[in-house]
Amino acid sequence: MKRGIAMNQWQKIKGHLQTINRHKAKVTSLCFQCGIPKQGLMHDLSKYSPIELKTGFKYYQGYRSPIDAQKEAEGYSASWLHHKGRNRHHWEYWLDNGPDGIHPVQVPFNYVAEMFCDRTAASMIYLKDQYRDDSPLEYYMKNRKSTMIHPETEKQLLWMLEYQKKHGTERTLKKIREKMKEYRKTGKVTLD
Repeated sequence: MKRGIAMNQWQKIKGHLQTINRHKAKVTSLCFQCGIPKQGLMHDLSKYSPIELKTGFKYYQGYRSPIDAQKEAEGYSASWLHHKGRNRHHWEYWLDNGPDGIHPVQVPFNYVAEMFCDRTAASMIYLKDQYRDDSPLEYYMKNRKSTMIHPETEKQLLWMLEYQKKHGTERTLKKIREKMKEYRKTGKVTLD
């Protein structure tokens, strides 16, 4: 849907379901290509829970996440609080509190890979024919100031996004697949 076009409730429901289904299918495909098929199959299943569907149906616009619209309208998003607490590919899942307050925890590499797939798929779905291989990096950099991500996690994610910008999505997925093999063997990843 384009901005400014009024929709009835059935159009919002249909549009939201189509969007999350396309997104899930795209993430699943990308995850399979980079060697994390189980994560691809399990990706974002919470989006089909009542609390998340309700937000999607109410705030669907077609060009951005209903969560952002809910935050603007209500000041926060109960749907987002639900979602980020159940999906390990979000950096917000990895925030913990301790004696010095809230701090980011390093995200395991397989979830950083899923984070990459999620960002790439979201850019493809929302930008449609305006998508470019630098779109996920551009979106991350635009919102970087509002993140509280572990430095090593950010280093790994930025490496993937910059590699994608330079070499394209297909080569990046192959490279991530190689790195996943290394991670499974050693528990570490070297970025080249």
